[in-house]
Amino acid sequence: MTEQTEVSVRGAEIGDAAALAHLMTQLGYPTRTSEMEMRMEAVCADRNYLTFVAVSDGKICGMIGVRISYSYEHNNPGGAILALIVSDAMRGRGVGHALIAAAEEELTERNIRRLAVYTHFRRTDAHEFYEKLGYTKNGFRFVKELPASAD
Repeated sequence: MTEQTEVSVRGAEIGDAAALAHLMTQLGYPTRTSEMEMRMEAVCADRNYLTFVAVSDGKICGMIGVRISYSYEHNNPGGAILALIVSDAMRGRGVGHALIAAAEEELTERNIRRLAVYTHFRRTDAHEFYEKLGYTKNGFRFVKELPASAD
């Protein structure tokens, strides 16, 4: 592991859209700032979403996005990590740990006791990261792209 870096974590704001678009692009999801602004407006307006950014030396170097929702399987709502991104230059410096800790702390304060994470099969380094933090594999996710409506 590389040396730890001084990182602070705060709630994300719509004004962070350019930095978040850059992070999404690094993750493999090319995103323009205008697209991220639109997404963040919707996400920030919904209290069931939590978005935190990690900041080091005044620059955003990571983000985590979590959704809180009810399910058919459990009596109480749970959380799901929808996105966790650390900039290429900051990986291995504790940024991911800091973001996960912030999300877990906020969920605990909201009495959420279960947190799931979705990650692609090819991201084996992410699988190891989550397992080291106590997350366990419990299933698969299947995805199908649906056709656009005729509207």
